[in-house]
Amino acid sequence: MSDIRHSLLRRDALSAAKEVLYHLDIYFSSQLQSAPLPIVDKGPVELLEEFVFQVPKERSAQPKRLNSLQELQLLEIMCNYFQEQTKDSVRQIIFSSLFSPQGNKADDSRMSLLGKLVSMAVAVCRIPVLECAASWLQRTPVLYCVRLAKALVDDYCCLVPGSIQTLKQIFSASPRFCCQFITSVTALYDLSSDDLIPPMDLLEMIVNWIFEDPRLILITFLNTPIAANLPIGFLELTPLVGLIRWCVKAPLAYKRKKKPPLANGHVSNKVAKDPGVGMDRDSHLLYSKLHLSVLQVLMTLQLHLTEKNLYGRLGLILFDHMVPLVEEINRLADELNPLNASQEIELSLDRLAQALQVAMASGALLCTRDDLRTLCSRLPHNNLLQLVISGPVQQPPHAALPPGFYPHIHTPPLGYGAVPAHPAAHPALPTHPGHTFISGVTFPFRPIR
Repeated sequence: MSDIRHSLLRRDALSAAKEVLYHLDIYFSSQLQSAPLPIVDKGPVELLEEFVFQVPKERSAQPKRLNSLQELQLLEIMCNYFQEQTKDSVRQIIFSSLFSPQGNKADDSRMSLLGKLVSMAVAVCRIPVLECAASWLQRTPVLYCVRLAKALVDDYCCLVPGSIQTLKQIFSASPRFCCQFITSVTALYDLSSDDLIPPMDLLEMIVNWIFEDPRLILITFLNTPIAANLPIGFLELTPLVGLIRWCVKAPLAYKRKKKPPLANGHVSNKVAKDPGVGMDRDSHLLYSKLHLSVLQVLMTLQLHLTEKNLYGRLGLILFDHMVPLVEEINRLADELNPLNASQEIELSLDRLAQALQVAMASGALLCTRDDLRTLCSRLPHNNLLQLVISGPVQQPPHAALPPGFYPHIHTPPLGYGAVPAHPAAHPALPTHPGHTFISGVTFPFRPIR
């Protein structure tokens, strides 16, 4: 590597960057012939830092900076290299050598250039770069993944109006990158503050992607060898947790964003009765559409988990991730005056109950009903949530029903609420056991929102 370095020092910045990619291509191609997963040692990384990211090897030396034109030319060189390299294994190891965080001063330059490279790849549809970026997102700590997501959102949702159309096109070009991008975006925009509510254009794009093909969000999970214990601090295998967070928190987060000012410590009657305060109709419809898609995906997971021999062993939705979500809902419900946000609170809790029920039934969420009771004990009362945490209604065995069948919990069984008009017409129906949830409270039918 020292001989290569001395030859590179005699070249200009762009020629040196192109030359170092050429040398490392040869180096790793030979390494891959003897080992399927060669170890990237310190030498290649230092060459890349010095001649691509312009970080001098000597501490006393002043860092070099490329001007805007040179940087654009460097990005073009890199895009062309990944496009022309036909061996995916070589592409992946070069990309990893370039952009895997090293915990040093070169990381800022590394992340800045990565954001610009992936943004260019989106603009000119360089699929090999997008595929490499998808792999990078899968094996890189989430802290860096959200930085890449933020760079792309800034470029395509904020800087140039209408440029979101370019980003939309990668749905068909690289679904794998789309899946990882959605996971990163949901980690970035967690609705914890008004600044972390996803931009409308971004939300609409993601909802339309998922609604068109709900399996999009399972691509990483379905195509990755999986161990029962996933590493901590990295992106989830699917964006399901983040999407559930969006759907459940959205009514309360948007209500907080448009929270009316207090007059003498009280909300004016005019504002309190104004239905326009809170989520606008377009946002409401998008989140409802997203919630439906998420539930549909959850319903398919039992089959996929069984096929991978992971049913009951791997929870794609970790209970530990539900704890902060429930705490955030409780905090938002307390922060908003329940008298002025009762509809938003009810909608949020209805969506939470539906997500918990379907996730548990499909094996995506591994926990007991006792865990749920403890977790949700401090939340405001919600009929549907009470039904979910209390468990399914126990009915007599039925020959036509498979073992473990969960009856529909949304339609009240006989014995709840009103008495049938002609009880004598149904002599064979047993009397339903006494109410086990909240004594004296009926549960009328409520359609899923």
